[in-house]
Amino acid sequence: MRILLVEDNVTLAKGMITSLKRLGYQIEHCTQGKHALQALSCSEFSLLILDLGLPDGFAISVIKTLRKAGNTIPVLVLTAQDALETKLDAFNSGADDYVVKPVDVLELEARVRVLSRRNTLRRDDVLAVAEVCLDAANMQCSYQGQAVSLTRREFMLLKDFMLHPDRILSRRYLDELCHGWDGETESNALEVHIHSLRKKLHPQLIKTIRGLGYMLNSHYAD
Repeated sequence: MRILLVEDNVTLAKGMITSLKRLGYQIEHCTQGKHALQALSCSEFSLLILDLGLPDGFAISVIKTLRKAGNTIPVLVLTAQDALETKLDAFNSGADDYVVKPVDVLELEARVRVLSRRNTLRRDDVLAVAEVCLDAANMQCSYQGQAVSLTRREFMLLKDFMLHPDRILSRRYLDELCHGWDGETESNALEVHIHSLRKKLHPQLIKTIRGLGYMLNSHYAD
C-alpha cells in the first residue's frame, strides 16, 4: 500500500515514515499542498495523510480540489488543531478521518487500515484470494493453510495484488510501491520479487502481461 504523506515538520515526518515502513507501507513525502497535488496527478496512491498546517496554506484546498476532480482517495487529516470548527471544515471539504497530533504510530496505522477496508468494502484486515490468505494487521501470510514467510517488499507487493485481483498493475506503479521515488534498484529488481512470490506461492498466481505489467490471476487453478 502506497501512501502520500504531506507534512512540513520534517522530524515528525521522518519518524512516521520509518515506523509505517516497518509495518509494510511505502511512504512518499512532500511538505506543501501544491506539491501534493502534483504528486497525485502523476503517481498512484492508496491513501493521503495530510497535515492541515502547511506553510503554503493549501491543505483544505488540496482536499476540495481532489473531490471536485472526482478523486476518491481516502484522506486522513493530521493536525495539532483540535477545534470543532476546524474538524468540520476538514470533513465538509471531503476528509475521511481526523487525527490530532501528537499521535501514536500504532493508532495512525490502525486508522490507515480502517480507511483501506472502507475504501475496498472489506469488513476486516484479512485478504483471501486464490488460496492465499494475508493478515494485514499482523503481517502474516499463508497459502493453502500453510504459513509463508515474506520479506517486507514481497508483503507489500502481494498485498496490492490481492487488493486488486485480476487487475493489471503497471511496472512503474509496482516499482514505486517497492522502492519509492528515490529508490535505486537493479533493473530486474521487480522481476526478482515477483519470481520469489511465485516460488513461495504458485507459479501461475502472478501473471506477466507483456508491455503492461503484472496481474494476480485469481482463477489460476481453473
